[in-house]
Amino acid sequence: MSEVAEQLLLTTSRAGLRVAVLLPCYNEQEAIGKVVRDFRQALPEAIVYVYDNNSRDETRARAAAAGAVVRSETQQGKGFVVRRMFADVEADVYVLVDGDDTYHAPSAPLLVERLLAEQLDMVVGRRVTEIEQAYRPGHRLGNRLLTGVVARVFGDRFKDILSGYRVFSRRFVKSFPALTKEFEIETELTVHALELDMPIAEVDTPYKDRPAGSVSKLRTYRDGVRILTTILVLFKEERPLAFFGFAGLALALLALGLGYPVLTEYLRTGLVPRFPTAILATGLMTLAFLSFTSGLVLETVTRGRKELKRLAYLTIPGPR
Repeated sequence: MSEVAEQLLLTTSRAGLRVAVLLPCYNEQEAIGKVVRDFRQALPEAIVYVYDNNSRDETRARAAAAGAVVRSETQQGKGFVVRRMFADVEADVYVLVDGDDTYHAPSAPLLVERLLAEQLDMVVGRRVTEIEQAYRPGHRLGNRLLTGVVARVFGDRFKDILSGYRVFSRRFVKSFPALTKEFEIETELTVHALELDMPIAEVDTPYKDRPAGSVSKLRTYRDGVRILTTILVLFKEERPLAFFGFAGLALALLALGLGYPVLTEYLRTGLVPRFPTAILATGLMTLAFLSFTSGLVLETVTRGRKELKRLAYLTIPGPR
């Protein structure tokens, strides 16, 4: 056991803190046993939970043999599993990590210690690797693009928004709505923290390739599109004035582009030779006005919803 792990064990024992390691799994028989053993060694005071998501191999049996508490979630998708884990498991500190043996278990005490020492609500393990197979160029580029979009829309506080290695406070977990279904869950976790201005941090952690025989469930293009769609939906819901304002501005510019020649012709001759164009321009300008007005109304609604989310978050005791 490392010195940090020993100190953390002493700290959590004295404070009576409950630590839970949450492992969502789907067909991970090649890796899950080692992952459970590694995290039990890194965090001996923690209870390791494995939530099986309809695996067709020996994932459940190998997880139980390694000493994990094994439970099931029948709705297919990582988002459903995380929602179930957050609802069912009672703890003071939660370590969420994929069960594919790509994340560095010995870093867990550092992440937990950082959370407790600085009284944070989320610490993200930023993936660092030189192994190309572990973090393929396509995935690396996609992560950078999606992280850049989130940074521009919601704030630049993360460098790896898609990391599956995170430590949470109870206050975060029990205030998180968990509305997404699949691999978009990491994006929702990130945006939830940014929207409520939670105290958060990011720590570099080693990242490695999957063990032989293990297959990634992430589909680069399909899941990339789903994640980008989730970002756009969250942008609409959390920044409605900006979203509908941009839409209204685009419609207004299009209306002006179509209507300007018609207007100048009318002012010069008193005639409207292109009547359908005039009607189209008028309709587009009306839609632009309605879009902007909708943004103003929804901005007020979103502000009230954000206040309620913040108050619900504050009713839960923070890290001690």
